[in-house]
Order: sequence, then structure tokens, then C-alpha cells
Amino acid sequence: MRLLILGGTHFAGRAMTAAALARGWDVTVFHRGHNAAPDGAAVRIGDRTAQGGLAALADGTWDIVVDTWSGAPSAVRDTAQLLAGRAGRYVYVSSCSVYVWPPAAGYDESTATVASSPDAGDLPYAEAKRGGELAVTAAFGDTRSLLVRSGLILGPWENIGRLPWWLGRIARGGDVLAPGPRETPLQYVDVRDLAEWTLDAARTGRGGPYNVVSPPGHTTMGELLDTCVAVTGSTARLRWTPAETVLAAGVEPWTDLPIWVPPTQEGHAALHGVGVDRALAAGLRCRPVADTVRDTWAWLTSLGGAAPRRSERARAGLAREVEERLLRDS
Repeated sequence: MRLLILGGTHFAGRAMTAAALARGWDVTVFHRGHNAAPDGAAVRIGDRTAQGGLAALADGTWDIVVDTWSGAPSAVRDTAQLLAGRAGRYVYVSSCSVYVWPPAAGYDESTATVASSPDAGDLPYAEAKRGGELAVTAAFGDTRSLLVRSGLILGPWENIGRLPWWLGRIARGGDVLAPGPRETPLQYVDVRDLAEWTLDAARTGRGGPYNVVSPPGHTTMGELLDTCVAVTGSTARLRWTPAETVLAAGVEPWTDLPIWVPPTQEGHAALHGVGVDRALAAGLRCRPVADTVRDTWAWLTSLGGAAPRRSERARAGLAREVEERLLRDS
């Protein structure tokens, strides 16, 4: 298979590149040249936001294009239009954020999406992803477009700082604020499982939208944090604290305490209650949480513990003084 990856040097794009190369596919990576592409990939350099920035893609044909763009939909529009006659299928890695907020638990691909336009410039994340979807389907049609609506993504190469923050905090040891309840169900997809499913789905000609994340309750907050303690070899003590106490202190779920949203908040259903029957029927398989945590820790330690982070994303994690105050007062 001839695969063109737009990006391919960070997180989901890098996982796609690595998975395709491991299959023996002919992989071309188009990116701005700020980071090295994985060994074995052909490289074309360009900036799709600049005038003439797609010149490096003026020639060539591919079976599959994978695009992880999160910015202006117009950049997806221009790329998709340029490649429509020279690529068999266009895969756009979108997000479950495209659904009108807050979706009810169990929501599926038929749920209403936010309004957007493929011609728009900079937009909020949800509208930008939906605009990218519209741009792809306008250029490639419904049958040649695969819209991968991912949920929470974890695993090696993460540049958001969610699981890396928990691993780093627990590795530091001492008493660790653990937001309850322990049995809070979590739903995520390992970036490598996302990559393998996406490549399989594209190769076999699937089209349309798919929610791609593990089944609800794939793990729990308790299992995740216990696993972090185990894989780091830390002497950390998890201090499980009621959600009401954490919220009353002004701590923000998801940002101050990554991954966690209390089951009583409407955001929990949106983030950890996604309907995934369609992707499961199409072959999605999700590895155990222990594998994701162990391999992410191994990757972090190979970097000296300092994970890369996307500059446009706010830094995740609870301030040390806030954690200490909560632990002291609870």
C-alpha cells in the first residue's frame, strides 16, 4: 500500500507512520521539517498554512491519505482538493468532540454534530474538526472518506501530557491525591490500537464516521493509578479523595487532574460513555491498560522523563501547592 501521512512526526501521526512501516507499506510523510520523521519514510517538506505550502505534493499518487490536522478546516479543504484525483481514500482523524455538547451516554455516529464549514479559518477545536470532516467528504465523497472520531488517546509519544503527568507525579512518590471514586469508569484508545484499526479500515475500503475508543469501562481510575504505581516502582501512596471534596477546592476535572471526570458531571458521559459498536464490529481491539501504562513509562524514561508537549495546549496537571493543601485538609 502507498500511504501519505500529513504530519507523521507526533503522537497519532507518528503511530500511524510506525504501524504502516511495520507492515512494509510505502510511506511518505509530509510535514514542516521541525522534527525528524521515522526511519524508512520518504519525506516531503511543506507548510500547508503558507502560500504555496502544498507545492511538495504537486505530484505523486497514493492509495491512502491520513490527515490528523486540528487547525483551520480550509487547510484540509485545500489538501483534499489537491489530492482528490491522485489518492484512493482520505482518512481524517477527527474527534468525538464534533458532537453537540453534551451528548448522552452511549451516543453513536448518528448523534447531531456541531455546525461548521470546510472553508473556515481558525475555529474552536470541535468546529475545526467538524469543518475538516466536511472538507474531506466534499472532495472525496462519503464512500472514499473515512472519518475516525477518536476519543481520549493515550500511549507512547503522547504530547498532550495526560498519562505522562500521572506517571511523573506518581514516580515522584509521597502522598498522591487520587480523585474518587476509585471505580470511576474510563474509556480511551491506545494510540497504537487507533493506528492499527485505522490502517485496517482504510485498506479494506471502509468509509463514513466511526467512533474509535475502547468500550466504556475498559478500565477504572483505580486500576489506572494502581498500574502507574506498579510500573514506576514508586513508593507513592494514593490518597483517595471524594469527588465532592476535590471539586469544592476549585480543582478542574480533565485539566488539573488529567483523564478524570467525576461520574456525576455531564462531561463524564461525553468523554467516557461513547458508543463504539460500529468500530468494534469493524475489528477494533484494545490492549489492556497495563500495556499502555507500561509502554508509556518506558518511552518516558527513554527521554529522561521529559515528555514533548504541544505548545498550543495548556499544561495539564495539578499544582503542587494545591495538592498539598487538599491532602492536608482532607
